[in-house]
Amino acid sequence: MSDLNAAAYRLIEAPRRTNLSERFFGRYRRVGLRGLLTDTNRVATWADVPGEAALGGYAWQRGDSRTRRWLPQGITTSADAYGPDPTAGTVDGRHLVLTSWYANHVFGFIFGSRISVMDCTDTMVAPYRHVLLVNPRRFLGINWLTTIRVHAGGIVWYGGYLYVAGGQHGIRVFRLDDIVRVRNRFRTKSYRYVLPQFTFYDADHDKDVGEMMYSFMSLDRTGDVDHLIAGEYGRKGGSHRLMRYPLDRKTELLRRDDRGWAVPAELYDRQVERMQGATLVDDTWVITASNGKGKPGDLWVGHPGDYVRHAGVLPTGPEDVTYWPQRKQLWSLTEWPRQRWVYAIDAEKWARRPGSRH
Repeated sequence: MSDLNAAAYRLIEAPRRTNLSERFFGRYRRVGLRGLLTDTNRVATWADVPGEAALGGYAWQRGDSRTRRWLPQGITTSADAYGPDPTAGTVDGRHLVLTSWYANHVFGFIFGSRISVMDCTDTMVAPYRHVLLVNPRRFLGINWLTTIRVHAGGIVWYGGYLYVAGGQHGIRVFRLDDIVRVRNRFRTKSYRYVLPQFTFYDADHDKDVGEMMYSFMSLDRTGDVDHLIAGEYGRKGGSHRLMRYPLDRKTELLRRDDRGWAVPAELYDRQVERMQGATLVDDTWVITASNGKGKPGDLWVGHPGDYVRHAGVLPTGPEDVTYWPQRKQLWSLTEWPRQRWVYAIDAEKWARRPGSRH
């Protein structure tokens, strides 16, 4: 545990504007995740992935592999959503992977953030489709859709909800049943499917501590209480914090105290530099860290303050990471154009300290 007080940080849920959501759904066709899966329009293919720890993975379709407008960031799976039980972890028998992307500014236009829903049931090919993240708003009596403009460096699929890291502003939350199909794509930047924001948690902290940057996230189901892991990217000299927020299994939202605040159960300060993702395999922490474009990434394994570094075993540009217990694998992804994969790592081999029993 850090010397910092975990109670000095909190996430405060914003009031939900149900009236705006209902107006929005009254104009668009809500199809949910299952409806989207019947209308995938792209295909990723199995490929070799560089890096000693990589088992192999999926390469994006050509345009998505090369684009500089969009950069892949976060990853979560249906195993996160529906638990570690051997009979769980799928949607209608399908093994799904969700990833997040953020858009660079292009000619002054801000394209926002999106997710990709990928069906990885087949080892060799994985159909997928992009979904734009939007926020319904009302201005001058007119209903508008604005893009969600966050880095989306980490995502967590928990039950029916998708949590998206929002940087210094906290966490955005979406309900996957709310995926809608639009007719006129002019207002949705050519996207046929969009996902409206359900609510968000605003980041707050005491005056005597520095603000937390919610850079990436993952899910921890190792104990009696599920936790949302939130982490902070930072270079040398940064704070590099990790936090665990308790989740409510009934509501599938963050647990709140008497004040209505979500407060971390644990906080660890001064962890690994350039962390891009962190998750737990049983009681062992696994962290991905980048070293710059063209340089292989690192895998750190252990416990807060006591990690072993596996240097250069990941492909260049590693990002978020999640644990897939049914497969005994970690899954991650990379961001650089022409070097983009969604790939697996053998957890039994890599998610343990050298010399430890497994």
